[in-house]
Amino acid sequence: MGKDKLRRFAEVATFKNVIQLDAGKDYKGKWATKFFANNNPVVLELACGKGEYTVNLAKMFPHINFIGIDYKGNRIWRGAKTALEERIDNVGFLRIQIETILEYFAESEIAEIWITFPDPQPQDSREKKRLTNPTFLEKYKTILEDDGIMHLKTDNDGFYAYTLEQITLLNLPKVKETADLYHSDIVDDVLSIKTYYERKYLADNKNINYVQWRF
Repeated sequence: MGKDKLRRFAEVATFKNVIQLDAGKDYKGKWATKFFANNNPVVLELACGKGEYTVNLAKMFPHINFIGIDYKGNRIWRGAKTALEERIDNVGFLRIQIETILEYFAESEIAEIWITFPDPQPQDSREKKRLTNPTFLEKYKTILEDDGIMHLKTDNDGFYAYTLEQITLLNLPKVKETADLYHSDIVDDVLSIKTYYERKYLADNKNINYVQWRF
């Protein structure tokens, strides 16, 4: 592991806005009151990477709590450091494997879940790793409130098609969908938040897919 990664791992352990592994279990059912010290809604971004979407959502909606989830501490470091430097108090980060999410959040605790540009896991042998696999969807359904919203934003057409297929098979109500976000009539300030990788995709004239649904 490079020196920069080691430094970030060490530094992220000192950040007050980052909770790691088993320590997060103490917040289950109490993220708003115990971590954020308020009663505002809690929104998750899964596989948040550097946390660009999480941080920008938090800036746009100061009366909502946002948690970015990823397993790689050296990635979380960037978003967490930005939030600390800019004194964005309604954002936190949780370093866990997403497979274990039910150990960290209670039933109906979450208002919305964002999945932005996840690894599409294109190999058939890795279907169970896809974040919109039915096993994952069942977990999200558990922690979302009754009218909770799911968002997926991805450049990968195959992963988008796979997700639409799962939504259809499970008879879930779609709210919005487009295979070309920036040439659609649903794009707005929230959907226009761009991560580093999304800017690269757009520079290569790649279309951006988006779907919003409920359980």
